[in-house]
Amino acid sequence: MRSTSHGMTLTQHLIEEQRKHNNNNITANLRLLIEVISRACRLISYHVSRGALGEAYGSSNKKNIQGEIQKKVDILANSILLEANEWGGNLSAMASEEMEDIHLIPDCFPKGDYLLLFDPLDGSSNIDVNVSVGTIFSVLPYLEGNIPTETSFLQKGSHQVAAGYFVYGPQISLVLTTGYGVNCFTLDRELGSWILTHRNLRIPPDTLEYAINTSNQRHWYAPVQRYIKELIEGEDAARKADFNMRWIASMVSDVHRILHRGGIFMYPADKRTPNKPGKLRLMYEANPMAFIVEQAGGAATNGKNRILDIQPQSLHERVAVFLGSKNEVDRVTRYHLEG
Repeated sequence: MRSTSHGMTLTQHLIEEQRKHNNNNITANLRLLIEVISRACRLISYHVSRGALGEAYGSSNKKNIQGEIQKKVDILANSILLEANEWGGNLSAMASEEMEDIHLIPDCFPKGDYLLLFDPLDGSSNIDVNVSVGTIFSVLPYLEGNIPTETSFLQKGSHQVAAGYFVYGPQISLVLTTGYGVNCFTLDRELGSWILTHRNLRIPPDTLEYAINTSNQRHWYAPVQRYIKELIEGEDAARKADFNMRWIASMVSDVHRILHRGGIFMYPADKRTPNKPGKLRLMYEANPMAFIVEQAGGAATNGKNRILDIQPQSLHERVAVFLGSKNEVDRVTRYHLEG
């Protein structure tokens, strides 16, 4: 597909990257997989945009594996991604935040060398009030040749070959990395094409913005209390600067803002559930976002360790998350290490 008068298309970008890197990491099958995901999410964006006019509006009164009430559009988005990616021959299996078990590619379709994980609709609790939501995805290699199992997915985030997210907002955006930087595409709704609009996004190492749910402050552990106290005290205290808090309660939207203008996003573990290391899912949220953030020059830890180095123990494992501008992530991580 040639570039339009508006700019380079997603397909053209992926082909050029494939040629530039001599098929190293970016294979034809990976390119096709990303294109299928992008078409599926274009359809999801349509259903999200319908809001109360559509059939997928409101709650379903069903719970997912996480124990969360599913929105009707959660279920629809999950089905769209499964059906779109079954037949292409690029995958051996899929896993979704909305499903307890992995989804094997049916025997009637060819199998591929990749595994796909996704959060079909991140931030879906915001849909009814028309706040931006999104889809997060992660692609892992699969070279075992046998029938995949849950264990096949339990790879460190550093093994990812691609990751990205879609933001369904005033503009429909796709942010993508294949391990060679981060690029942002905007959906041209008239043409139905994803157009490259932001090349090589970079997160500044310093920031005066932070994102955290302060309603949980009384439950935070001491390192987070210490860090946030410094930010709130402002220019008259140790940090000698005034910080602004931004919190959308939609991870894709908060991370999207950080990618474009810097910041730190935090979802720490807290005292309410001391047996759980955090709330966000390692495989569906933390790993893909950490891959993107690191590729953009930022950092991502669980408070002590680099997220991409964590060895998953289960498909729906949870983790604390601190990601964004490197110097701030390093600071709050240091506070955790100091105890």
